[in-house]
Amino acid sequence: AVIIATGARWREMNVPGEKQYRGHGVAYCPHCDGPLFKGKRVAVIGGGNSGVEAAIDLAGVVGHVTLLEFEGILRADAVLQKKLFSLANVKVITEALTTEVTGDGQKVNGLLYTDRASGDAHRIDLEGVFVQIGLLPNSDWLTGTLALSRHREIEIDARCETSLPGVFAAGDVTTVPYKQIVIAMGEGAKAALSAFDHLIRSSAS
Repeated sequence: AVIIATGARWREMNVPGEKQYRGHGVAYCPHCDGPLFKGKRVAVIGGGNSGVEAAIDLAGVVGHVTLLEFEGILRADAVLQKKLFSLANVKVITEALTTEVTGDGQKVNGLLYTDRASGDAHRIDLEGVFVQIGLLPNSDWLTGTLALSRHREIEIDARCETSLPGVFAAGDVTTVPYKQIVIAMGEGAKAALSAFDHLIRSSAS
């Protein structure tokens, strides 16, 4: 039996300053790092559900949130957008291409973006940048071997079984909703129990 638990990685912006200031103002988990920016100014990159949810969560902790979305409209569910636009300390900028994260050599102090409609360059002074443009499951090596979703996640059932008998998967690399450590741990336990059950039944036959 095999249990695949290769996880996922945050999709990066791949702009100057992002890697340099990772952990020094550039963050990828609003739940983990949001409290570190209490009362400060931050940006959220991404207008999908994860980005809008992050902006809503952060608005209750930080001083001000600027959400930047590459497209002309937000892609988040309508109910989330309604909540977002009801918050006084949130500003939404669409048609925004982030071009650089700036800093003083120690920590983030701003963000540069280009207005895709006008071509004008802009700067925002802030202390934190939360990148919320998606998760990439570490599943490329599995192409053609077992069933993957359109998001390249390993498809599993309630017992963590994949499309291949004897192969199980758990955590952020799978289709299980909510990418949280505590959930991944529980899924790992399920996968182990399922694998054990599979081995018992296989040896019995």
